[in-house]
Amino acid sequence: MRDYLTILGAGLAGSEAAWQAAQRGIPVILYEMRPVKPTPAHKTDQCAELVCSNSLGNNQSSSAPHLLKEELRKFNSLIIAAGDAHCVPAGAALAVDRELFSKKITEQLSKHPNINLIREEVTEIPSEGPVIIATGPLTSPKLSESISRLIGQEYLYFYDAISPIVDANTIDYDKTFFASRYDKGTDDYLNCPLNEDQYYSLVNELKNSEKVLFKSFEKPIYFEGCLPVEELAIRGDKTLAYGPLKPVGLLHPKTKEKFYAVVQLRYENKEGTAFNLVGFQTKLTYPEQKRVIRMIPGLENVEFFRYGAIHRNTFINAPDLLSSELDLKKNRGIYFAGQIVGVEGYVESTSMGLLAALSAIKGIKGERYVAPPVDTALGSLLHYVTGPLRHSYQPMNINYGLFQVREMKIRNKRDRNKMIASKALESLSQWMETLGCKVHSAA
Repeated sequence: MRDYLTILGAGLAGSEAAWQAAQRGIPVILYEMRPVKPTPAHKTDQCAELVCSNSLGNNQSSSAPHLLKEELRKFNSLIIAAGDAHCVPAGAALAVDRELFSKKITEQLSKHPNINLIREEVTEIPSEGPVIIATGPLTSPKLSESISRLIGQEYLYFYDAISPIVDANTIDYDKTFFASRYDKGTDDYLNCPLNEDQYYSLVNELKNSEKVLFKSFEKPIYFEGCLPVEELAIRGDKTLAYGPLKPVGLLHPKTKEKFYAVVQLRYENKEGTAFNLVGFQTKLTYPEQKRVIRMIPGLENVEFFRYGAIHRNTFINAPDLLSSELDLKKNRGIYFAGQIVGVEGYVESTSMGLLAALSAIKGIKGERYVAPPVDTALGSLLHYVTGPLRHSYQPMNINYGLFQVREMKIRNKRDRNKMIASKALESLSQWMETLGCKVHSAA
């Protein structure tokens, strides 16, 4: 095994892995194919570019996503630090200015003395480890073929969709209002209220509008946590009203009026010049997006900075292929990290990059690596990815249902989650000490 680490892909997982290894004195060669070879979803050449949303997930203290971020903060995570530094108002979520976020991470990686960032496409997996494959759901076709040959099976896949981004200056603010659900936090969301007739007209158009067609050999397999808005509409006329357009907890701040449905918009940048339509990931054609979205009150004359789109995400059958160290059971020293292992979400991907790096570092040093305890967010997510085989393996976000803490029978959900989080952070600190890692203070 070589005394340096090769990482393929400078997305969130690859960037975090490179940073963690470099900070521990390990030389890193980090490959990123952009801008030499673009992808269907990325628009820049920046490392850790966010393409599907500007949100790093729930940031409420009682939630599992917040706990995962707290655990990453203890490791002085590059990704979470950049997110905290460049956050934008988003109620209970950690949303970021995408441009400043990626720019900061790229600068940090580029100037690190232990990181050599190379801009070129890698088409073959290096024959000798340690190598971390963190090329994400949009791995290039040639490298995908190399991975398929290595693992001896085809990829799994699902389709992911991204939401439109609109020009804040073209919104009619007389028809909208700022508020957060149940008045939690500050009024960070812009709300477009719909009455019953407006809602059903929108649903009808979503169902009947022209969509981007799949290729003849492709079967649509969606991730349930990121369904296209028109797919939700097709599932039932009231599905959106009980889902991303639910009006519960959103009264007009002045009139206290209740609405049949509400379309929410979230800040896309710190300047407040752009908004992202929450829950409006879509595969409608561009002309249809413009027509249908302009049916929403307040958005009649809106201009688009980016239309929604759909792309194919690929991931491996990790429970069958990977050890608890995130390397191949049959080819030790070849690690996988990020969405390609079957986690869903930016912070989850970052977590896999961290764990793969820690494992690879121990391998380089010839030291024993022990996986994180399953009562931590990191450990529970890793256990889902590399644990016992299951009939159907699908991408997963962090949630308390993954934790191995069945003995805790506290009825109050908030109290139970608070107890789980407290135990997790304590357990994580103890694990970090056994690894010889410095425990940083969580925010």
